[in-house]
Amino acid sequence: MMTTISITDDTARLEGELMIPPGAQGIVVFVHGSGSSRFSPRNNYVAKIIRDRGLGTLLFDLLTRQEDQNYTTRFEISLLTQRLLAATAWLGAETKTSKLKIGYFGASTGAAAALQAAAKLGRKIAAVVSRGGRPDLAGVSALEKVMSPTLLLVGGADDGVIELNGQAYSRLQCEKQLVLIPEATHLFEEPGTLEQVANQAADWFVHYLTDTAA
Repeated sequence: MMTTISITDDTARLEGELMIPPGAQGIVVFVHGSGSSRFSPRNNYVAKIIRDRGLGTLLFDLLTRQEDQNYTTRFEISLLTQRLLAATAWLGAETKTSKLKIGYFGASTGAAAALQAAAKLGRKIAAVVSRGGRPDLAGVSALEKVMSPTLLLVGGADDGVIELNGQAYSRLQCEKQLVLIPEATHLFEEPGTLEQVANQAADWFVHYLTDTAA
């Protein structure tokens, strides 16, 4: 059952959609990219696959409607990170989510915010997955501090972004993996490519957010 929630930080009140399957041991927080929202069809598709594997999901808006109208604000990684940290603190304070292991799923600029937040929170974040992300925007200092096992999923035909992910990958000191999805472009619109992303992300999160983790 989906629950609509509100997350408040010092500057805004943000809406989110929380779903936790019975017996869930972990929850994945979705960090959308620029110009997107909690209603992103791609993220919602991936979220359903993850829930089908027994994990909870939280999709929330990182920006208010007014903030999202400002193109510059969409790329303000420090603000996006602040909002993600607020959502993570909310999960830790709620009785039904406080004991769940937390993972981040970041897309586009959201991947940079996910990695910056993971760098700040250390082992409190059990795993990170980036989909067509810009992890390079997290900055070298943050990348080198990330302790969470990190999976970078990139379209095999996403020229430019592949190279940027490779640069970020070389800076990560944690357990890590970089996977190219054959023939996929930036939005993974090609048949079967988003399904590959969803399944690989779900495998990663199940491994690190449940008792199957070694």
